[in-house]
Amino acid sequence: MKRKLSVLIVDDNLSFITRIIGLLEEVDNISSIHTAGNYDEAFKVLDEQKPDVALLDIQLPGKSGISILKQIKNTSENCQVIMLTNTTGDYYRQQCKNLGAQHFLDKTNDFELVPGIVKGLKSQMIH
Repeated sequence: MKRKLSVLIVDDNLSFITRIIGLLEEVDNISSIHTAGNYDEAFKVLDEQKPDVALLDIQLPGKSGISILKQIKNTSENCQVIMLTNTTGDYYRQQCKNLGAQHFLDKTNDFELVPGIVKGLKSQMIH
């Protein structure tokens, strides 16, 4: 039996979080879903829950999702990162890829791709 994944969603838009949770609840390889609305909340969850997957928005109150991505890649090397943002310029896309994000998606148009991506991550996880 394959190990199920723990997911962290970091976004300050509650209705968007609710929508993503609804999509992810249909994915059979997820054991838990955690949420955070800003940098500090994200790191509390990262420290306590050690999620396998993080969905990050770039525009957050305080520090950006890019700051969280940098911290994740410095401290949680097994955490897979999916950037899910409306800040989709090529500069941000390239910066996030260079920092180690596995995926960079447009929050408005690509959010429905998230369940399929997360479902596909189980075979890539290294533990």
